[in-house]
Amino acid sequence: MKYLIIGLGNIGAEYDGTRHNIGFDVLDALADSKGATWESARLGSVTTIKHRGRQLILLKPSTYMNLSGKAMKFWLTEQKIPVDRSLVIVDDLNLDLGALRMRAKGGAGGHNGLTDIEQRLGSSAYPRLRFGIGNDFSKGRQVDFVLGKWSSEEKKQLEKLIEHACKMVLSFASIGLQRTMSDLNRNA
Repeated sequence: MKYLIIGLGNIGAEYDGTRHNIGFDVLDALADSKGATWESARLGSVTTIKHRGRQLILLKPSTYMNLSGKAMKFWLTEQKIPVDRSLVIVDDLNLDLGALRMRAKGGAGGHNGLTDIEQRLGSSAYPRLRFGIGNDFSKGRQVDFVLGKWSSEEKKQLEKLIEHACKMVLSFASIGLQRTMSDLNRNA
């Protein structure tokens, strides 16, 4: 059985280590844990890992955040994977750092990557893993915060949070969305 796991982020060295690229960071950690290497493919970097008899295709779109849906839709179609066997990993300003929440569906919440996915799929009913990044910014500074690097204080928590997010991805593919949500969702 195949799954498509999409980590949202922006390509380019200037975006490495930013809050907005946490989707890429989670996939990098997951690929590293399985010894997988990335290759450039159509609309993104791709690698495949195996877990409990399942094949997980990991995708880091090269379309930039605002066109994430283009890459997701292409790979779902290309690999003939139903949308309920896809999982989008996304940064979320509405959750405190430390909160990790998997959901079966939901709104875009002002996130341009999710807005594009919703438009291209014609639905907001697709699984997502929301990775809380907090909202510690002054009025009008949202973009600077999201595209900013993690503080040294935040970095102390990040490794364990990414590890937990990886565990959630593997759980999603092996025991399903509902059990993963009840067993592994966590608040800050």
